[in-house]
Amino acid sequence: MTRFRGALLRKSGLPRPYAQSRPLEIAALELPAPGAGEVLVRIRAASLCRSDLSVVTGARPWPLPMVIGHEAAGSVERVGANVTTVAPGDAVVLVYLPQCGACARCAAGQPWLCETGVAANRKGELLTGGTRLVHRGEQVHHHMGLAAFAEYALVAEASAIRIPKDVPPQDACVFGCAVLCGAGTALNTAVVGASQSVVVIGLGAVGLSALLGAKAAGATRIAALDRLEAKFALARTLGATETALPEAAPRGAFDHAIECSGTLEGFELAMALAHRGGKVTTLGLPGPDAAYPLKLAPLVADGLTVQGSYLGSCVTRRDVPRFIELYRAGQFPAASLVSHRIGLEDLNEALDRLAEGRALRQVIEFAS
Repeated sequence: MTRFRGALLRKSGLPRPYAQSRPLEIAALELPAPGAGEVLVRIRAASLCRSDLSVVTGARPWPLPMVIGHEAAGSVERVGANVTTVAPGDAVVLVYLPQCGACARCAAGQPWLCETGVAANRKGELLTGGTRLVHRGEQVHHHMGLAAFAEYALVAEASAIRIPKDVPPQDACVFGCAVLCGAGTALNTAVVGASQSVVVIGLGAVGLSALLGAKAAGATRIAALDRLEAKFALARTLGATETALPEAAPRGAFDHAIECSGTLEGFELAMALAHRGGKVTTLGLPGPDAAYPLKLAPLVADGLTVQGSYLGSCVTRRDVPRFIELYRAGQFPAASLVSHRIGLEDLNEALDRLAEGRALRQVIEFAS
């Protein structure tokens, strides 16, 4: 039995400021030895994402109690029977959608929509079935099959992707969500081409990753939009050729509009920014009841392509190593996506910064 600490959520929807309501309790937890197809990972770094905040607010219901966190990197401590892709001592990035390789979507070449992985995630369970976390004799659910805001995580083999050991975990952790979703959307879903024009709406860590993906694809015009002008300098450092407030962006001017804000306003803006024959790709997740009144005649007359992107259309065992190599080549400066480095005990205060838009990725650094 492995005993350790983790961030336990018992009740969602507590009021802000979270520094006072304290929705996350740093609790004593236990995990058994890994079973067949499972991996015990010592977490070295984990980062806070708006999807974590949505669990705390209750915007997206999850089974509780739950240890949250879905973007992390660490080292393999132990493996169960039949595990072949990682071994004790390996450095790994944890990914929030385990890809089973056998369901209809995986068989169709769309493992980023893995039906088995999504079903397990929604139940707060592992891909291998059931929960493993225990707090004082009570079963605890796993967020996205990971429960990564903890000193250890027991995950399905498909959730752990081996990476070179020379990549600092404080950088590697953002490759489990922000980079996959952002850069993957530009490269895999939108399929940005050389010399094309791209506008990215929303300059959080995912939007900045989309910008990096567009740059890696060879886009020659990359516009970065946000309501906070303070974000523009970093966007230009990472490769934006122009920055603007949303109201100042030229309409009908881009081959690709990539929406990363997670708002209806952002999606409406993306629809206005793509030129005739252009492509609108949205990866920002608004509330589950958000709806957009799509006018069909302009869609047809303008020849627009409108599509969603989940997990950046990534095949995780292919794309995590691919993006890590771009990082090692200096093209994906992951540290630029991090605004704060915190301890596990600082998570409630970090939730406030995230909710107020005062942070990019906030990385929890665990003791070596």
